[in-house]
Amino acid sequence: MTRCRTPLHLFNTLSRSREEFHPIAPPKVRLYACGPTVYGRAHIGNFRTFLFVDLLRRVLRLFGFEPESVMNYTDVDDKTIAAAEAASLPLRELTGRYIELFEEDLQTLHIPLPDRRPKATDHIGLMIALIEELLRKGHAYVGEDGSVYFRIGSFPDYGKLAHLDRGGLQPGARIAQDEYLKESVGDFALWKAWKPEDGEVGWASPWGKGRPGWHIECSAMSMHYLGEEFDIHCGGTDLIFPHHENEIAQSRCATGKGFAHVWLHCSHVLVDGEKMSKSLGNVYSVADILAQGYTGRHLRFLLLTAAHYRQTLNFTWEGLAAAKAAVGRIDDWLARWHSLPPERFAAASSEGEEFLARFCASLADDLNLSDALGHFFEFLRATNRSIDLGAPLPDLPEIWRALDSVLGLGEPDDTVPPHLQELLSRRAAARQRRDWKESDSLRVAIERQGWSVRDTAQGQELRRR
Repeated sequence: MTRCRTPLHLFNTLSRSREEFHPIAPPKVRLYACGPTVYGRAHIGNFRTFLFVDLLRRVLRLFGFEPESVMNYTDVDDKTIAAAEAASLPLRELTGRYIELFEEDLQTLHIPLPDRRPKATDHIGLMIALIEELLRKGHAYVGEDGSVYFRIGSFPDYGKLAHLDRGGLQPGARIAQDEYLKESVGDFALWKAWKPEDGEVGWASPWGKGRPGWHIECSAMSMHYLGEEFDIHCGGTDLIFPHHENEIAQSRCATGKGFAHVWLHCSHVLVDGEKMSKSLGNVYSVADILAQGYTGRHLRFLLLTAAHYRQTLNFTWEGLAAAKAAVGRIDDWLARWHSLPPERFAAASSEGEEFLARFCASLADDLNLSDALGHFFEFLRATNRSIDLGAPLPDLPEIWRALDSVLGLGEPDDTVPPHLQELLSRRAAARQRRDWKESDSLRVAIERQGWSVRDTAQGQELRRR
């Protein structure tokens, strides 16, 4: 398949600069991404980050690298324990349910599963061993409450990722909760002593029954699967502090090595210019988007292309409709040249080579997919004109393979979603009892979701419009 030969540049949060990417052991690239905390259904803001990680993996492959990716599941922390208690469910049952839903949504958005998906609760022994090493080296201590805390004063580089003012650090001020504000900098919990509200959740340790802190989970799992130094660590900008800052501190202090070399962070999603919140009713899941007649391809396209990954993305329904129209243009283009005989496509073409060079140059500039797509739509218009004129065409099948290896759209999917299948069944029942008013009402409901229904001698026929 076509490969990009341009040097790849990425914006490293740690250095606050755009750097040419050089993996530790090319062509291998070891990559870790912080996965979801599985106490509820993930929303579209979460999936923007996971789509960014998918884009990164795809671009690395197009540039000739071989990524090995790990994404964890945080299945024990303050939030998961509280959610399990509220639902009166064992922790494993609750988190297992949301892991299953999350992976279904990944499939809908055409995001391949990472190479490894470790759960925190399967790696408690690794975390205990890492904490023991930090205690042995004097970077941690056992508090009066039986919890183990990391001593931030023992790590001179603490705060460099988030660019914290070291004068504002408060070594010795203990912070037990997993998440806290930048103003609350202090020694953080590596191991949390068991307390009654933890219920049945807890593991034996040298310091008594308890559970790991959130931050130690990712350090233990990333280094276990990728080594004490690896190439790239990804996540949302909300994880820069405290989570990633704390990961760096405890990992480097435990091993004496550099931990992750490059840090990449994806910005957040607003909805109609507002922060997502349950009180505003604007927290949308993938299922919510599908219920409005859109597909995973439409949402994937919007979240990947509406803004550069380091810029805030403002989700609007108008923007999603525009993404649907853009995907429709691509599908129409695919349908046009798929119907042509093979002899119409040239094995080599300056037009195709020039387009791919521009496409690669945009991606090489810190994954600038929006700019790359601008070149693609120019190319789409040009090849449509060539089809109209009967002129020779570039090797469109090969070019599309390279393009879609990054876009991940695939071919149009006419699979009927379950909620539409239910409407169709209700309409069939209404027609059988000659309830034409109900039948017409259900037809309108189906059409509003982007589908058309036709009555034939063989029954109803549903087509995506």
